Order: sequence, then C-alpha cells, then structure tokens
Amino acid sequence: MPTRRLTKQNIQLLLIDPQNDFCDLPPDWCPVDPLSGQTIAPALPVSGAHADMLRLAELIRAGADGISTITLTLDAHHRFDIAHPTFWQIGEGSEGSERGAGGPVAPFTSITAAQVRASSFAPKDPAMLPRALAYLDALERHGRYTLMVWPVHCEIGSWGQALHPALKAACNHWEERHLAVAQTVSKGSNPWTEHYSALQAEVPDANDAATQLNHALIADLDRADLILIGGEASSHCVRATTEHLVDNLPFGQRSKIVLLTDCMSPVGGFDAQQREFLDDMAQRGLRLATSAEMLPALLANAANA
Repeated sequence: MPTRRLTKQNIQLLLIDPQNDFCDLPPDWCPVDPLSGQTIAPALPVSGAHADMLRLAELIRAGADGISTITLTLDAHHRFDIAHPTFWQIGEGSEGSERGAGGPVAPFTSITAAQVRASSFAPKDPAMLPRALAYLDALERHGRYTLMVWPVHCEIGSWGQALHPALKAACNHWEERHLAVAQTVSKGSNPWTEHYSALQAEVPDANDAATQLNHALIADLDRADLILIGGEASSHCVRATTEHLVDNLPFGQRSKIVLLTDCMSPVGGFDAQQREFLDDMAQRGLRLATSAEMLPALLANAANA
C-alpha cells in the first residue's frame, strides 16, 4: 500500500533586524573605512549576536527546502533622529549646567518628559521643543518604553545597516533554491518616533503610514502554519515585534509562533527584560525552542514537497 504523503506546511521565518550594527562581529569580519583607514565597528553590538546569526544561517542552509517564506526586518534610521545624540543637548537646568549646558548627551541616556520640562535636556533646535514634548508625553502614556538615546546606528545606506554576511549568504542560498525573494521590511526612517517593532512605531504618526500598524505583514504571517522568530535584540526589537504580532493576529493562533531562543540575545544590561519577555510569551501560548530543536520540523516539511 503506498505511503500517504503529508501536505507541505507554510513555515515562515521572521528575522528581526539581523544587521551588522547589532552584531558583536570579530575584527576580521569588519571592513576598513576607505576615507579614514580605520576599521568600521558595529555601532550597537549585542553580546552573543554574531553566534546567533551563525546559528540562524545554518538553520536556513540545512532546512532551506522546508522554509516557505523568509521575512527580514531592517532598522533604517537617519543620522538625525529623536533617539540619537544628534537631536539632544544638555539643558540649562541640568546639574552643573554652567559647564554642561549645550553639551552633548551621551548614548544610553534615558530622557523623560519631566526632565525636558525641567530643562535638564533640550532639543538642539529650540523650535523642536513642542513636538519633542508631545512625543515624550505620548510615549510615556503608552507605558512600554522611556525614550533612550542610542548611538547612531543602522544609518540608511551604511555598512552597519546591512545584513550580517553569513545570514545574507544563507538567504541568498534559499532564494536561489526557491527562485523566490526573501522579503524585507524597513522600519525607523521617521525621525520623530522610535520604531522597535517591525509592525508599528511606538507612537504612530497619523501622517506617515509606515509608522502605523502593518496589516499586510500581519496578514502574510497569519497565513503561516508555523512562524519561527529570531533576531536582535530580544530585549527590544524582537520583543516589541512579537508582542504586536501576538496582540494583532486575526485568529489568535499563538501556538504556531516559535521563539528561537538561541538565535536572539538582549542588549547589555537588559537581561531582565529578555527574561520577562520570554516568560510572558510562554504564558501566552508561544513555544520556546532552539534552532536545533526546530530543524527536524523543517526537514520533515521538505520531505512533504
């Protein structure tokens, strides 16, 4: 009696911001700036991210024929951005303002609306103060994040914005085998709002559709039988994207979402946020698994072709 073949599943990979600027790349993986002659270093390296990307690349190569779709989200920032040091300066009301007023704000500084109202921090352009305050007020009402001043990172067109090389090669391999395109989703080009999640900015801009809920991407993901999520960083962009996905899946089928725990790492100092995220998602019905644990599912799916 012939063996009955199973129907091939729609297994999608959702890879969050797998970009050079977020990876703790070894020096020999980093290029030289032709203008300065200096080695270009990742702007916001996450400890463990390079190894995460190598595991993701291996999963894609080994399980290529079982993967239906790959979606890559890409941070895409301008140098001037409300979450970059280029926007802010020390205000006249800060401690030691006689020495520091007008001085630079260091990366990894958090800024609240109250601090701006107290003139501890101020936009470099005074005309931007009302809009900056309106943004901070809205951000804090949402209760998810306080504004963080990050190093300039994933600047549009830069090496840092590009995909991790091993992951890019693996995606190219998948594209050539499938005669298909790994989809890319850009986020973060609006300089007036933080955009951790690939599905929606932290404070959507009514005049910018790119900051509003991405219904098309949610619909694409909802068609999947299984969604595997990895990328950087688990404390921020992976977390925010997954939370928005879980909250907005049309049929709420959370059990089909798998977080690849060995393919994501937290920003340094945010380990507690990662643990909180993973615990919360497990309680909400998502599966936590390693890439090695999920490879058999891809191989089995390939056999059903």
